[in-house]
Amino acid sequence: MSVPGIVQSTLDGEEISARVSLGGEDELFITPTNTIIYRADGLLSDESVDKFPHDADRLTLSEGRRKTKFTLEYALEGTTDFSVPASKTDAVLHPVLAGVLNGNGITDAGETVAKTYRFSELTLIVTSDRLVKHIGEAVWDDDYEEYHYDDVTNLEFEDGSVATQIVLTVDGRPQRIKAPNEDANDLRERLQRALFEYHDVESLAELNEVVGEDDEPAAERSTGTVDFGDGVDPLDADPPEPDDHADDGEQTVTTGANRAESRSQSTDPLASDSAVPDAVDASRDRDRPDGAADRSPRQDTPAESRESTGIDTDDLLAAAGSSSDVATEPTSEPASGPDPELLDRLEDLEAAVERQSDRIEKQQQTIEQLIAELRQGR
Repeated sequence: MSVPGIVQSTLDGEEISARVSLGGEDELFITPTNTIIYRADGLLSDESVDKFPHDADRLTLSEGRRKTKFTLEYALEGTTDFSVPASKTDAVLHPVLAGVLNGNGITDAGETVAKTYRFSELTLIVTSDRLVKHIGEAVWDDDYEEYHYDDVTNLEFEDGSVATQIVLTVDGRPQRIKAPNEDANDLRERLQRALFEYHDVESLAELNEVVGEDDEPAAERSTGTVDFGDGVDPLDADPPEPDDHADDGEQTVTTGANRAESRSQSTDPLASDSAVPDAVDASRDRDRPDGAADRSPRQDTPAESRESTGIDTDDLLAAAGSSSDVATEPTSEPASGPDPELLDRLEDLEAAVERQSDRIEKQQQTIEQLIAELRQGR
């Protein structure tokens, strides 16, 4: 893959040791002394190149949901930073951190960085000659520890249900490193491979035999179990019984039933209908001259029924006939055709909608390109 001309002019004769795509045409280039960020021509910026020397005193990562910011601190120049897509964090960190270690003289010429691991605030860097450990907010600064493979006298692994402890004995002193199980196997293989190649052995037993010390105190060899802190308290086998509220519940149900029964009695249609005739008969008895109660049923004649309601049956039949005539009478106005002026307006509206759709499509393409550039850390 060709190198952009603007990047080629900033190499100063150095060779590119690594390059990482940042999305689109943007790229990151690593040289022995610099990290170079190339931004292609886009909506937000023109084609550009930024250089970040590797002799930084501190390297810190600030990870977000979409971007990760790399901050480099220098003794004289102050602080500089650059951003990359969050999905490219690990791919960028490994070569940048390798360049910083080389720029600060921690790794030697020809020494390669095999893998970088981050476990919360613990950073482990496995190289071909040593293991570098840093604990803290920064990925690396002057407060680091290193264990050269020349000084290793034993290597053991203690498996746990959550994490694995790596016991690396250096000059007779065990150094314990805890790694989560999902990454422990990969770390174990890479560390063993680096130690095997460095001491020219083929197995862990052979390695410990070659680098082990016969007079090493037995007390310093760890054979205990892994302690991962306090666990979850066991459940109480005899929990307290809940308060008995059965009596209250029964009282509530009884009260509700009484209320329901009273409502059913008050709304009983039979009870209300029977009360009305009794009241009418009592009033009629009081109006009689002799005060005697008349219990014989009373039947109204059809004429009396018409007088009491005030509606004549003949009038109802006449009204029904006239409304039927009106409903069945056909309309005499013919249906009118479409308005030509309205059709012209509809055609103009359709043309305007098509033009607007084309503009929206172009705007959508621009927005998608803008989002892509923002995700690349611009």
